[in-house]
This record gives sequence, C-alpha cells and structure tokens, in this order.
Amino acid sequence: MRGLCVGLAVSVVSIIVSAGPTALPALATETAKTADCANTSVALTVEEQRLARAVPQEILRRSGFDAVAYRFARALCGAGSYREAERVVADHGRRLWRRAVDRAQGRGLPGGDLSRDDDRPLYWARLGMTGALRRWQPEFTLSGAGREALFDGLERGSRGQDTIRLPGGKGVKRVLVTGFDPFTLDRDIRISNPSGATALALDGTTARTPAGPIRIETATFPVRWGDFAEGAVERALRPHLPRADPFATVSQGRVGRIDVERFNGAWRGGFPDNENLSSTGLVPVSAPARQPQWTVTTLPYQDILAASTGRFPVYDNTQVTEIPAGATDPVVRPDGPTEGSAARGGGGGNYLSNEIAYRVTLLRDRLGLDIPGGHVHTPVLTFGAGNTDPATGRVTDPEFVRNRLDIVDQIRSIILVAADADPAGR
Repeated sequence: MRGLCVGLAVSVVSIIVSAGPTALPALATETAKTADCANTSVALTVEEQRLARAVPQEILRRSGFDAVAYRFARALCGAGSYREAERVVADHGRRLWRRAVDRAQGRGLPGGDLSRDDDRPLYWARLGMTGALRRWQPEFTLSGAGREALFDGLERGSRGQDTIRLPGGKGVKRVLVTGFDPFTLDRDIRISNPSGATALALDGTTARTPAGPIRIETATFPVRWGDFAEGAVERALRPHLPRADPFATVSQGRVGRIDVERFNGAWRGGFPDNENLSSTGLVPVSAPARQPQWTVTTLPYQDILAASTGRFPVYDNTQVTEIPAGATDPVVRPDGPTEGSAARGGGGGNYLSNEIAYRVTLLRDRLGLDIPGGHVHTPVLTFGAGNTDPATGRVTDPEFVRNRLDIVDQIRSIILVAADADPAGR
C-alpha cells in the first residue's frame, strides 16, 4: 500500500485546515506515508469539528501531541483485516493514555512548553484519532457494528479504562478514581478539567503512608449523555469495584471550593453535553424497577473535612433538589432528601457529575460492597487576571497552572485521607 497512501492524512488535515499554516509542519512527513483510505464525505461529530480551531491546534503543538492522529491514521490505513485494525486501535489508544500519564508524571520528554499537568492534549489528540477512525475506509468490508466496536476500543484504551490494575494481596490499600474531559467548550474552548488532570497525575502511583502503601488507579470518562446511557461507566468499573478499598468519582464543580457530595439523585437535568445534546429524565440504568431515587456517599466526609488537605475550603454538601412526596413542584432542601421524594438534583446538581456518582454508588450497593465511595467536586479552574476573555486570551498562564496544580494536590490529599480513615468515621 506504500506510495498509494495519502487520503486519510488529507482527511485529518481537513479537520484542522482552518487553524492556519502554523498547524501544518508536523503533517508534511506523515501525509506522505498515510493510505488513501478516507471517505471525507463522512461528517465529523460536533466534538471533532472543534478540533479545527486555533486553540486546540496550539495546545497540541505546544504539548508535542500534534502528530498523534496522523500516526494513528497511517497505522489504520495499513490494517488489512479487522483483527489488524483491532490491534492498531488498542495499541494506539493505550499508547496515547500512557503518553499522557507519563507526561503528567514527569516521565519522558516534556514535548513542548505547556506545563506537564495539562489534561487538554489528551482530549484533543483523542478527537483527532476518532475523526480519523470515523472517516477510515478500509479495503475490507466493515460493518457499522464493527466500526462502533473499534470506537469503543479506542475510547476505553485512550481513557485508561482497560488498563486498570488494582494489586492483590494484603497490606496495600487500593483506590479507584475517575475524572472527566473538559466541557462547556463553546463557552471557552481553552478550558481544562482538573478532574482529568488529577486522573493523569495519579494513575498507577503508590503513596507510602504510616498505615501502609496506597495504590491509585484512574480512568476518565466523556462528557456525553449517550455514553452513560449505553453503560460505559458500569462496563469500565464493574470488574474493579469489588477490589477497591475506597473509590472517588471526581469532577469540576463550584468556584473556589471543594464539595464532598452527600447525596446523588436519579435525574438528568438536560444541560447540553460536549455534542451539544440534551437528555432529561430518570437516569437510565439496568433493572429500573429497582432503581432508587437517591444514593448516599460512604466517603469519610468528617475525616476529610477535619484534615488539612490544601488551600481550598472543603464542604460536606447535603443540599438536594427534590419533588416531595405528593407534590408536583421541585424544592431545594439544604439537609438532604425527604422520605418518598423524587430526585431532581443531587448535591452535585443533575449533570453528568451527579450521574457518574449516582451510577457508581448504585453499583456499589447492587454489588453489596461495604466500601467508602462517593463524589468529590473540585473548584472551577480559572485563568489569571487579564486572561479571562476567551476571544483574546492565552491558552495558559502562571495562575492557571498554579490553580490546577493546587487542585490536583488537594484532591490527592483527600483521596489519601479517605483511604486511611477509620470506617467508623464515615
């Protein structure tokens, strides 16, 4: 196929052409090596279309991730069978996750001048890969179901979901942590998500404490209603949750504070996701006849609040929004749900942060696990003064980096408190 191979690279280039000439130097060599196997008439998703903008391309270039999608496209075009394509997808997806983790944890070459703690290169590089896979036109017959299975493999591999390794044996605490992609990108495409940065910083790390070692394994999830409705959370975490001691789902929440969310509600509020799609109604789960309106954290929130974990204040958030039994209108309750009420918002609201908390704590309960677990909301990550306008602002600044590093360090401290706490402190 060598010498016949240009189409898919051209497709990848077409995703970013509006970024201007500074985005193109990394493509020249890769384009000449990539197969003529693209159907450029296939529409990209809303998420993938954003990749063509200048900010994502600057982030990729300044992190050294700007050639990831082209190399994936080249390898994909060389796949002569579905089995080979599965190997390419698995290898490149896991390689992207490992590269992002290594970068965040200071291993390997820094790859540009963006700070190592930045979670955004992983997000945008993945979208370049999914766009290439979407437009890939192999020489063999590929069914719609087969392509969807490849997408699933790419998502799982590039999010750390299929490389979770909680160690066995006694004497070590095993912690499972999840984070999210950036979101509200149409409001400010420069946005980063400290929960995703936390996942990259902590994956595969071991903390040595007086009580013994604590091993942390992490994964991230998309900000898309559809993936959650299709069971992505349960598929990824069900095999590992029984081996976890504590677990924590983490997302970005309120300005200037950290919240340990006490209650999670079985309701989707409809705020648009990263595909600009909405979903309103009961959280769709298996066995809906046994679906509770509320789940409750088992994180040791009293120990967490009492500990000195960092500069952001930490709260035990007990507020919910409910429709009381026999009523029709929602009300806000500061001290948790009342008997027989219908959920309209947990402490963390009714977006996907509440939903992942609800799903994983429900999974905990359905599996009959007596382990600490629940949701932690990080502060909103903010840019420095003078860099707040999305239209004219820079993609990073010293205060932005400091805020993210401080959030990551504090969430790590909270996780270690949760792992070391006496179960009676829940």
